[in-house]
Amino acid sequence: MAAMEVLEAVCCRRRSLAAALPAALERLSGEERALAQALCYGVLRWQPRLQCVLAHLLRRPLKARDCDIQCLLLLGLYQLMYMRVPPHAAVSETVNGVGQSGKSWMRGMVNGVLRNFLRRRDEVREAVDRDEVGRYAHPRWMIDQLRSDWPDAWQSILHANNRHPPMTLRVNCRQSSRETYLAGLERAGLRGHAAAHADSAIVLETPVDAERLPGFAQGAVSVQDAAAQLAAPLLDARPGQRVLDACAAPGGKACHIFECQPAVGELVAVEVDVARLERMRENVRRAAARVTLVRGDAAAPETWWDGQPFDRILLDAPCSASGVIRRNPDIKILRERDDIGALIRLQSRLLRALWPLLRPGGLLLYATCSVFPGENHRQVENFLASHRDALAVPIAGAWGRDMTTGRQILPGEDEMDGFYYACIRKG
Repeated sequence: MAAMEVLEAVCCRRRSLAAALPAALERLSGEERALAQALCYGVLRWQPRLQCVLAHLLRRPLKARDCDIQCLLLLGLYQLMYMRVPPHAAVSETVNGVGQSGKSWMRGMVNGVLRNFLRRRDEVREAVDRDEVGRYAHPRWMIDQLRSDWPDAWQSILHANNRHPPMTLRVNCRQSSRETYLAGLERAGLRGHAAAHADSAIVLETPVDAERLPGFAQGAVSVQDAAAQLAAPLLDARPGQRVLDACAAPGGKACHIFECQPAVGELVAVEVDVARLERMRENVRRAAARVTLVRGDAAAPETWWDGQPFDRILLDAPCSASGVIRRNPDIKILRERDDIGALIRLQSRLLRALWPLLRPGGLLLYATCSVFPGENHRQVENFLASHRDALAVPIAGAWGRDMTTGRQILPGEDEMDGFYYACIRKG
């Protein structure tokens, strides 16, 4: 029932998985917790495909008020299609869930739908595969957008989004080297390997609870994708400089900036959301990073800026998160086409608002975890065209793809999430 509650929150009430899942998992024991998490992530990862399967099995669509029953059916279908659960057990558990939902009169319908799938499994799968939404397990608008933006890579992006992401660590270079920490992992019975492009990154062979990582509580290591770990080296903060991390939660990049340059003059991290700011406070405390946390809207610096210019600004802009769908599969359900235009306008507003805070000669690093060009190199091109004192700084690297401005990583490339970076110098 925990998995159904989470799925109902995401699919019916449009809450994010990150907001809905933790409270549900707290009530469960270790094995139950792992199963509930696997079910939630699995159903959301394959939801567009599962929905297509369900459409072939129902005589008529379920009413909106029965969204909870629809979630149960998706749970049952996911177990039958993707897990090694005995069919009779998957059907029985799903039907029992109907009773617990208070809609016992729908037990027969749920039982019939799942058994109908077992009888027509091959036929239904073939039919679903003829529809791109079913075949690629993405919403139609997203498939069309990726095909338009990346005509030579759209299918590989879709496939990468459906794969399980690796668990990547960032070693705190103030405490140990990557090689030393790898040896410590071996002694703890854990295995990993050095990531390709981030000097402090380790990719674990098998994901584990972060609390099992040696030195995690003491800030020796943090969980962060290798693509996100490229931000601090690109920002290249120097001793004594004043640095701003805008839209900073959950704080991983701010901590990494300090780890790379502990002699920084001041590192200010701004976040508007109270709950995210508190999470960032905990991460900064654990990493023992010297960071000034400020609650404020990065798009309205007049409400929090003290008037002292910054030598470096990291704008990790709010975005579609289309590059991290493999980690956040609820994006397939919650993100809509119309959101992209609103996000592009917000990113533009943030760039314009933060530019006056940068000292002449200073560097602004623009970053997103998106793969949509409108949020990335086209956004930066528009900014450069309207600001004569803004100069694009080429990014040299063996990672990602060189765009007209900046570099783009696509999901799964060298085990990384999809990310975009552009360096802009103030003349």
